[in-house]
Amino acid sequence: MVQDGDMSEWQNSITDVQGLTIGQAEDHRLKSGVTALLCDAPCVAAVHVMGGAPGTRDTELLLPENTVERVDGLVLAGGSAFGLDAASGVQAALREMGRGFAVGPARVPIVPGAILFDLLNGGDKDWGRYPPYRELGYQAAQNAGRTVRTGSVGAGTGALTAGLKGGLGTASMKLDCGFTLGAIVAVNALGSATLADSRHFWAAPFEQGAEFGGLGWPAPLPERVSALRLKGRPLQPGTNTTIAILATDAALSKAEAKRLAVAAHDGFARALWPAHTPMDGDLIFSLATGAAGRGADLDAMMDLAAFAGTVMARAIARGVHDATPADGDVMPCWSSL
Repeated sequence: MVQDGDMSEWQNSITDVQGLTIGQAEDHRLKSGVTALLCDAPCVAAVHVMGGAPGTRDTELLLPENTVERVDGLVLAGGSAFGLDAASGVQAALREMGRGFAVGPARVPIVPGAILFDLLNGGDKDWGRYPPYRELGYQAAQNAGRTVRTGSVGAGTGALTAGLKGGLGTASMKLDCGFTLGAIVAVNALGSATLADSRHFWAAPFEQGAEFGGLGWPAPLPERVSALRLKGRPLQPGTNTTIAILATDAALSKAEAKRLAVAAHDGFARALWPAHTPMDGDLIFSLATGAAGRGADLDAMMDLAAFAGTVMARAIARGVHDATPADGDVMPCWSSL
């Protein structure tokens, strides 16, 4: 279903979807950070949560029955509940740009966000009275551009999975129907992105080129490949989460965008074992920029829904693959295996 088209400027990132930029900011002493997606023009958005321990801001307004149709940006952040401040920083930057939902003479930037738990990753969390995430969010918005860094950056700076560092990953693809799909994800899962204790990724069947090592699946499969590998026991609610954004250039309604967010969760299940647990806050935002200038008929929606999962799975594997070591780490990187 994938066609090459003009790949001369292809980034293999969510910014291949026209109308979007990504900014990131991190504090490596803190081992945490923020990833901000900014929309060139307000975009239709939706959200679907399948984890049992989410942390969110303004997700209710994205429900199809609610009034606000479009957002100015989205935020993924570390810091657990403290990281919800990051959206305020992005909102401040957008307000300075003159962006926002018009209410008479006032403008209110619409910036939903989600957070992951990275408070026990070896970073220095002694930040004083106020957490640093509002300023990190503002910096991330100021840094927004088309090039997307991956690995131990932004919201993935201090992310962890079962046995390995997590990270920030992105991927994209162009479909035969002409639409583009892109995903960006901060991987901080309770489960594992690799089969047993091997270097092979669960997402291997969907890899394009060697974007996360090109190893494929091992033959034979490792013993006890289906045994649970978890980040730690005893299990603690709220200490994990994979948070993501899926985007397309199709013109969609909020209900159609919601359907893509639902379908994209298949990528979590294809790339992580286990996923959607009571201890994860697994969440996907979906965005439709409309830059393609046309809506999606039933056949195109089928393609978008099917490949939403594969592009998400690839982004998850890239996030773990691209993680880099740092002083004070409590887990190794994939590259050290």
